[in-house]
Amino acid sequence: MPDHSPDNADRSTGFFAQATTKRWLASSTILAIGMVVGGFGLGDGLKRAQHADRSVTVRGLAERDVTANLATWTIAYSASAGNLSDAQGSVDRDTAQIRSFFRELGFPADALQPTGVNVSQYKDNGIPTFTVRQRVTLRSTDIERAQDAVRKQFELVRRGVVLEEGSGMSYAFTKLNDIKPEMVAEATKDARAAAEQFAKDSGSEVGSIKNATQGYFSVEARDGDTGGWGVSDTPYKKVRVVTTVNFYLK
Repeated sequence: MPDHSPDNADRSTGFFAQATTKRWLASSTILAIGMVVGGFGLGDGLKRAQHADRSVTVRGLAERDVTANLATWTIAYSASAGNLSDAQGSVDRDTAQIRSFFRELGFPADALQPTGVNVSQYKDNGIPTFTVRQRVTLRSTDIERAQDAVRKQFELVRRGVVLEEGSGMSYAFTKLNDIKPEMVAEATKDARAAAEQFAKDSGSEVGSIKNATQGYFSVEARDGDTGGWGVSDTPYKKVRVVTTVNFYLK
């Protein structure tokens, strides 16, 4: 028969109490260890987050001198007369002189195209006057020949062609896509050099690129905007790009 004596009951109660205490101590120990490990992990995570937040934003510049590969010259001229037929006849003679001028310089016939015509009429004391205005445009990739034409443009005046204001040669560089990759690389390299100087001053090191913006490419006259009436554009251009780069610091 089971022993239900008081001494035996006390021993049973003590045994269960000790087991419960051991389980509680074990759970507490595991919890404490977890909190310590978690604390270290949290601290390390905060450090990593702070490191990831450290960055510097700088700008890099790249410039390159290029020569235009397209010349465009719009020539505007006009003639006035008491009747439309005479005015148009004068303009036709000027057109023939202009075509002869460019042909003698070695330009093909299709390099010169008519691009606009305008006819106006007004009366002075009841006497009508007709004015015919015309524009022709030279378009050529022969830059040296185009420059020669500009130097000799006064020959047109000798032939009786009166050039209106706004008649001038302009040059364009159309091969920007050919040099874009190299220039972006140069600008990025320039930006990294600026970031490295900043990092050196702050006791850091430059890491990888966090993000970057290419920026806008501009093509301008190499020696500045000459401007002014009678002053032709120059074929010598300067291509410029500024990139904005955000580098990680470590």
